[in-house]
Amino acid sequence: MIRHEGARIWGRLHIDPCLFVIISILLAISLLVMWSASGQNVDMMAHKVIQIGMGIGVMIFMAQISPRIYETWAPYLYTISMILLVLVDISGHISKGAQRWLDLGFIRFQPSEIAKISVPLMVARCMNRDTYPPSIGNTIIALILILIPTLLVAVQPDLGTSILIAVSGLFVLFLSGISWTLIITVISTIAALTPILWLYFMHDYQRNRMRMLFSPTSDPLGSGYHIIQSKIAIGSGGIPGKGWLHGTQSQLAFLPERHTDFIFSVLAEELGLVGVVLLLMLYILLIIRGLLIAAHAQNTFGRVMAGGVILVFFIYVFVNIGMVSGLLPVVGVPLPIISYGGSALIVLMAGFGMIMSIHTHKKMLSNNL
Repeated sequence: MIRHEGARIWGRLHIDPCLFVIISILLAISLLVMWSASGQNVDMMAHKVIQIGMGIGVMIFMAQISPRIYETWAPYLYTISMILLVLVDISGHISKGAQRWLDLGFIRFQPSEIAKISVPLMVARCMNRDTYPPSIGNTIIALILILIPTLLVAVQPDLGTSILIAVSGLFVLFLSGISWTLIITVISTIAALTPILWLYFMHDYQRNRMRMLFSPTSDPLGSGYHIIQSKIAIGSGGIPGKGWLHGTQSQLAFLPERHTDFIFSVLAEELGLVGVVLLLMLYILLIIRGLLIAAHAQNTFGRVMAGGVILVFFIYVFVNIGMVSGLLPVVGVPLPIISYGGSALIVLMAGFGMIMSIHTHKKMLSNNL
C-alpha cells in the first residue's frame, strides 16, 4: 500500500524515481569533489549549491510539461537559440580569447548550451512529421538545421561544443531510422574533408591540441602541460586513492582547470579506482535507464528525443574522460553533472526533465500510435 502510494506521488510530480535517485547521488559526489577541487573555496561552493538548486528546479519544471508542448514549441526555441548565437558572434563577451558568452549584467550565459537542447528538439520534430524511414528531402532539411548552429558555434571559436551540437542532432537522425547508405556517405564525406578543415578552418591552438594527443612531452610546459599533469594525477591515485582533500596534484595546484574540465582527474587521484568505478557505474545506470525510457516511449518524437538526449550525455562522459586520460584531444568538454558550471548543468538537467516528461506523461502525440 505504501509502495503504491509512493508511486502515485512520483507520478503526480512527473518524476521518474530511478533517474532522480541516480542524479541526486551524482550531485552529492559533485559537491564532495568540488570542495576539494576548489581548494575549499566557500564562494565557489556557494555558487555550486545554487547551480544544483536551479538545475533540480529546472528538471522538475521541465518534467511537468507535456511532450506535445515540446514538439509544438521546438521551432520557436530553435529560432531563439539561433538569434542568440548570432548575437554572441556579433557582440558577445570575450574571455580567454573566445567569444562565447552573452553578458546581460545580472547574468552571463552561453547560448551554445541552449542549442544543445533546441537542435535535437527541432530535428526530432522534423523527423516525427515524416515517414519511416525518413525521406531524403526531410533528411537534408534536418542536416541543414544541424549545420547552421554548428557553424555559428565553431566561429566563436568553440570546436568542442560545435561538435557536440552536431552530434546531438545526428544522434536524433540516426534514431529516426535513416539508411546506413546515407550514414556511410556522410561519414566518408567528413573524412574526405578533414585535410581541408585542418588547413583552412582550424585555429593554431586547435591544431596544437591534436598534436599534443600524440606527443604531449614535446611541449611539457606549454600545450602538453594539462594532459601530462592530468595523467600523473589519475595514475598516482592507484586503487584506494590518496584520500579526500589529500591529492597532491590538485591541492598543490599542479593540475589546471581542476574544478571544470579536469575534475575527473581530481576524483581519480583522491578516490582512486574505487571512486572511478563507482562514478562509471552511476553513469551507466543513468544511461541504461534513459535508453529504457526511450525504448518505451509512445511515439517517434518521444523515442528519438529521449534517446538523443541520453546518447549525447554518453558522449559528454566519453569525451571528457577520454580527454583527461590522454586518449582524446583536449576540447574543453566538462564532466556531466560533476564539473563546475551553471549553464551546462542547467541545460543537462533540463534534458533529464524532458526525458522524465516523455516517460510520465501518458497522453502524448498519437500520430504514430
